Amino acid sequence: MHVTLIVLAALWGAVAGLLVPRAAYRLSVPPGEPWRAHCPAGHAFAGPGRGWLAGPGRAACATAPAPLLAPLVSAAACALSAAAGGPRPELAVWLLVVPVGTLLAWVDVRVRRLPDGLTLPLALAVPLLLGAAAPLPGAAGSWTGALLGWLVLGGGYLLLHLISPRELGFGDVKLALPLGAALGWYGWEVLLAGAFLGFLLGAVYGFGRVLLGRASRSSAIPFGPFMLTGALLGLVLGAAAGPV
Repeated sequence: MHVTLIVLAALWGAVAGLLVPRAAYRLSVPPGEPWRAHCPAGHAFAGPGRGWLAGPGRAACATAPAPLLAPLVSAAACALSAAAGGPRPELAVWLLVVPVGTLLAWVDVRVRRLPDGLTLPLALAVPLLLGAAAPLPGAAGSWTGALLGWLVLGGGYLLLHLISPRELGFGDVKLALPLGAALGWYGWEVLLAGAFLGFLLGAVYGFGRVLLGRASRSSAIPFGPFMLTGALLGLVLGAAAGPV
């Protein structure tokens, strides 16, 4: 049963990840510019959602240099979430969030931007979905902890943004809200671990670029992917540890 769940979660992640490159291409524009209206082959994106969420046909246009990377990352993250926690109610929330997180990371890497159209709905959806999961049998977290995590991590990132806006963008602050809710679901230890791992991974990456001569100490990096990776690792630790 557990193996079947992991396989199904991986398949879900792979299918959802196939939609990411096209969506990322449309959203990967500098701040202030409208979303792209056409794919590289000149096909129009139809409507606010259909054009960049479509799968077959024109969605096959080359919109990313490595179109299979997003499905692989999404599948691995979904499988890891299922393997750590098993068939708990909150797993449905993680499986919904992972593809959106993959898309956010993809856009941030390309243009160092975390679009409000993704971060703000996610900031509302995660605590609400966890609130729906909390009373269900088998839930292993605390909705109160999720709400506190939402406030604490979001507030912490806001403070860091005010101290050093060049180092930490406001998009990171908005992304910290849903990540804080997800991590806070499993308790303060998981919240601190996930936040710390995000900063640690970002610091290692930045230091590595400096050592390789590809950046200076003052160079900014897209921090969203490290926040998301740290949160995923924190969630895996929290899910594996069991109920709070």
